[in-house]
Amino acid sequence: MKRLLIVILLFIVLKGGAQTAWFIDGYHGGIYGHLPPWQTKFMVEKLAQYPNWKINLELEPESWDSIALHDPENYRAFKKLFADQTADARIEYVNPAYGQAYMYNISGESVIRQFYYGMKKMRQHFPGVRFTTYSSEEPCFTSALPQILKSYGFKYASLKNPNTCWGGYTRAFGGELVNWTGADGSAMLTSPRYEVEAFKPNSIWETIASGNSKEYVQKSFAYGIKHPVGMCLQDAGWSFGPWLRGANETGNNGVYAPTKYTTWRGYFEKIANGGARKDWRFSQEDVLVALMWGAQVLQRIAQSVRHSENNIIQAEKLAAMAAVWKGAAWPENHFGEAWRTLLLSQHHDCWIVPYNGKKGDTWADKVVRWTGFTNRVSDSITKSVTQQLSGNAGEYVRVFNTTAVERDEWVRFGDRLFRAKVPAMGYASYKLNALPSGKGAAATRLGNGLVQVETDLYRMVVDPAKGGAITSWVAKQLGDKEFVEKGKLFNELRGNFYNNGGMQSSTDTKAEVEIIENGGAEVKLAIKGEIAGHPFTQVLTVQQGQPRVDCHLKIDWKGNPAIGEYHDEPKDTQVRKAYYDDRFKLLALFPVNLSSQKIYKNAPYDVTKSKLKNTFFNRWDSIKNNVLLNWVDVKDENGEYGMALFSDHTTSYTHGERFPLGLTLQYSGNGIFYRNYTIDGPTEVNYALLPHRGKWDQAGLWAEGARWSEPLITAAADSEGQRSLLQPEKGIEISSVTVSDKALQVRLFNAAAKTPTVKVYLGFTAATAVVVELDERKITTLPVHTDKTGRKWIEVSIPRFGIRTIKFEHV
Repeated sequence: MKRLLIVILLFIVLKGGAQTAWFIDGYHGGIYGHLPPWQTKFMVEKLAQYPNWKINLELEPESWDSIALHDPENYRAFKKLFADQTADARIEYVNPAYGQAYMYNISGESVIRQFYYGMKKMRQHFPGVRFTTYSSEEPCFTSALPQILKSYGFKYASLKNPNTCWGGYTRAFGGELVNWTGADGSAMLTSPRYEVEAFKPNSIWETIASGNSKEYVQKSFAYGIKHPVGMCLQDAGWSFGPWLRGANETGNNGVYAPTKYTTWRGYFEKIANGGARKDWRFSQEDVLVALMWGAQVLQRIAQSVRHSENNIIQAEKLAAMAAVWKGAAWPENHFGEAWRTLLLSQHHDCWIVPYNGKKGDTWADKVVRWTGFTNRVSDSITKSVTQQLSGNAGEYVRVFNTTAVERDEWVRFGDRLFRAKVPAMGYASYKLNALPSGKGAAATRLGNGLVQVETDLYRMVVDPAKGGAITSWVAKQLGDKEFVEKGKLFNELRGNFYNNGGMQSSTDTKAEVEIIENGGAEVKLAIKGEIAGHPFTQVLTVQQGQPRVDCHLKIDWKGNPAIGEYHDEPKDTQVRKAYYDDRFKLLALFPVNLSSQKIYKNAPYDVTKSKLKNTFFNRWDSIKNNVLLNWVDVKDENGEYGMALFSDHTTSYTHGERFPLGLTLQYSGNGIFYRNYTIDGPTEVNYALLPHRGKWDQAGLWAEGARWSEPLITAAADSEGQRSLLQPEKGIEISSVTVSDKALQVRLFNAAAKTPTVKVYLGFTAATAVVVELDERKITTLPVHTDKTGRKWIEVSIPRFGIRTIKFEHV
């Protein structure tokens, strides 16, 4: 019987030798990454020289501005070739994202704008361009993409990146075609990384599909894949022409023959047009990616991008209030330029090769300039519109809230801290001589040297003798639940300084705990200690009535200490990497008193329940998704209690069966692309912690993250007043609010609503409310209702983790 099976398998393989395999060739790059001035001429000439060659392009859309200016002759020749947008066409544009972002490491709204501005730029040059298939040479994938791509009119996608897996890859799954299904239920017909698409031996960046090897194609046929397809989007500037030259005739260099070139559109519509064989409910943990988490240069890039993302979204929301309530002009050009530089700062090359470039003009240097410009524009707009909405400075202070929920929290105006209750997406006003104060928060030095912090919500104990670690954290309103694991030290810093004594902890030395604020409304402790001889300060902020506890950490490094598993000299053939295993990096650790812990973590427009037993790996071929975007939440087995950790930047987190929740803070040593990732100044990080009852959705963690990302904004005002532009029901977040063609455009995200059909209350008079796709296609018109009090509202259906864009023609 065994022999018969071997004969059958051999027959299938031999029979497959007469069958055709397919290949996706083309280019990726651009004027910021790599695009020499001769590239367009080269593509035009090679397409003429090789009539059977077809190319798929992932070039930065802005590149065409430069090409049109500096090479007009070949620009025109390329436009003529590109005019054919059928399934038989020889050119397809497969990724119009403005900055070729990784997607998984930025906000959902940023993902949407990557496509919006990229497609807009492409249509300026190529008005008839069709965007049919999404594909990328890098692992530019995230679980929310199916709904975003479909809403922009894409029909198909590829989850392959066989030739550039340095930063990761997707999980191998299925055969020829699958239905790639996102968290909201949206599905796209997709070519996955096949189950049989193994990694190439002795490589740290390729799979066997990168060159349509005989092994790959024959394994695909044997697996039942009738139309196997490989892929390599060459770097723009490579001068090979067709990647598999001669393969059709001879099968040179181990390439399967016959192999034919195709575009992705042609592949889906003319070749593999039989539909999907499997549905793939795609989790964010199916995106297996790894960057230099903890490296100072990457940390600063991630912080700059996050700050600019938050900044521009708040500026847009405030400008929308001014447009509706004051008739202010919408600063379209200013926002367009601010988004442009932010989107470029999200370029994958910023994150994976930050040191590349000339001195003073590396990717990291560019991010400083790009995000700096975004912030200057956003800050200027925010200042201008809050003044418009507040009037002249007078006896009042106006507090603005840009989130979807009513807020009751402490806010500063100058040197005064007061309690403000502000409606959703609106403002409230307070008289300066009667600002609400508070009492109840207090810090006390106990007789045994401990420092106790007490509010209406918490009783927390900090031990200076243990490096300022938290030894007890009792949540009073959660049944006096103790959140620190017995015998453990919470908020400890720990890492492996392999040239300086090995594993070191902040708890090894005593700390000075200074009470820098003790005013009844707020307690601030400055914990000043050392880690491996390097001084640090942790500022803990605990407020009366505020469930979130904030921490600002600054480490003043003495030189450039090595931190990580061991000194590594990475090689192309070495899959074992010292820079992967976070257990040896400098961490902030949070041993939580919860049994049988489970992890939830957010992603762009998604929340994933982790299936990982632990977050640790040390090989390129064994990557796990340990990415912390905005927050990660650990809960107990019964979902009774949890502890959420928020970060001011995308990084990684730690967790395992016998390893506590942790935040990656610092790595120093050799890393990806053989660069030495050094420490060249202080490390400054903001993070926050929130004990809660129930699961993440019951605790409203997405809304809490929005509050942290979009702080209340104050401005001097000349009058009383309170208004709310929009107030959705609980669990619905306001992703963005903009003005387009004199219509208010509102994007909603269902993070945790109890039902898919929700109400949104309006603080303006709307003539019409139309639900539209991201590409402006109309979905449905919603009736605008009025209740007995005269309040306007609409009802809209949004599935969990779904987004909906509503255009209001306001009166």
